[in-house]
Amino acid sequence: MTDFFYPFSLELSLVKLTQAVAPLIHEVEVVDEKGRKKIGHIPGERPLTIYLDKKELVTLMTLGGAPEALVLGYLRNQRLVPSIDMIESIQVDWETESAAVKTNGNTVNIEEKTSRRVVTTGCGQGTVFGSLLDDIDQIRLSDTAKIQQSAVYQIVDHIRTRDSIYKQAGSVHACAVFKNCGDHAELLHFIEDVGRHNAVDSIAGLMWLNQQAGEDLIFYTTGRLTSEMVIKGAQMGIPFLLSRSGVTAMGLDMANQVKLTLFGRCSGEHYLVYSGIDRLIQRSADVHTA
Repeated sequence: MTDFFYPFSLELSLVKLTQAVAPLIHEVEVVDEKGRKKIGHIPGERPLTIYLDKKELVTLMTLGGAPEALVLGYLRNQRLVPSIDMIESIQVDWETESAAVKTNGNTVNIEEKTSRRVVTTGCGQGTVFGSLLDDIDQIRLSDTAKIQQSAVYQIVDHIRTRDSIYKQAGSVHACAVFKNCGDHAELLHFIEDVGRHNAVDSIAGLMWLNQQAGEDLIFYTTGRLTSEMVIKGAQMGIPFLLSRSGVTAMGLDMANQVKLTLFGRCSGEHYLVYSGIDRLIQRSADVHTA
């Protein structure tokens, strides 16, 4: 069974956090095409209801591998808590399938923030509160960020060769964030979950705990690059978003709006750049002119 990649100890956080990792993989009996019984593996999936200062907020369907990070990232990406300094504790209890968040003075009007909801294309139906679509106009990413082709290849190869829940049991998405080190990239966080929106929220939560800025980071997802993924990547200040899948029209429009570079169909040494081509530094041998 694979583990999540945490270069940060939750025990060192000023936020009081449980570390309530749920069982990630279950063994089940299956029958193959020849009628033979075998032991197979499937990922876990369970509901987690978030309570913000005792107010029920939302129920997420999750693998349960990084529940505290997921809750933090959800609150961050939905802009329901202005600063991590306002969060005192997150208590996850799998017996009650709940996550209780206690703040020291949350000033956001929760009723107003949650009055408009957009059901996204995220696996299991993600939800983005409507005001976020308006806030995208205020986001501008780095004008000077560059990415080298060799770093793109390294990231794709790392994901391809990494031990994962997907390889053992399938039915999950992965997201990862890498430090942009010029000609190479260094893995910082790797998360798998039943929905890509959960995986990206979990990474956002870990970045919040680490107080990591996004301008020198590269984000990778196994899922498609929708408007939801672009919004969340832009909110984290990350200028590069890579995927082995494709891009939607609205995702591309938003990427152009905030100057986010999108790489899709990443496989081996193949990729397609949909936006922000001026940020890519290619090997001279791979540059072709008509």
